[in-house]
Amino acid sequence: MQGDSVSDSASVTARRLAAAALAAGALVSVVTLPASAADHARPHGPKVKIAALQYDSPGREDRSNRSLNNEWVDLTNTTRDAVNLDGWTLKDDHGRTYTFHHYRLAPRATVRVHSGEGRDTRKDLFQDRRNYVWDNDRGTATLRNDRNRPVDDFSWGRHQGGGHGGGHQGGGHGGGHGGGHDARR
Repeated sequence: MQGDSVSDSASVTARRLAAAALAAGALVSVVTLPASAADHARPHGPKVKIAALQYDSPGREDRSNRSLNNEWVDLTNTTRDAVNLDGWTLKDDHGRTYTFHHYRLAPRATVRVHSGEGRDTRKDLFQDRRNYVWDNDRGTATLRNDRNRPVDDFSWGRHQGGGHGGGHQGGGHGGGHGGGHDARR
């Protein structure tokens, strides 16, 4: 009987050694993949972020188109590929939503989305609103893709740090076109 126990023990040990060798081999093959192959192994969606937000229009808030257009959100494509924003949304805490139509954000580019009226260009889009979108004291801007999945958010005031996505916080100044509340940490 004792011989069977030794033979069983040797068999278990051999199986464990074989499993360890296979696991080590698999680990080595993953580690030695070139960076480009490793990147393709785990696909990820486009990386567009809320880079800056000017929620408090500078100067007198008189609901003029000029004042409304001084309230804006900068979105930046951080990838080397263009991103189709068709069907994506930018939304505030109160449900006011801007939907992107037929717009491609170039690689490493920034687009500024203004609250007021204007003519859309490659670098500036307009929500065509006649009222302010972003609250001056606190709020969260949420960017969602065409499948309604959160991509990024930007919070300021008492809501700071909450939410999903990037969880950016307002503060400081900077951004794609200059000015505004910078989302970079």
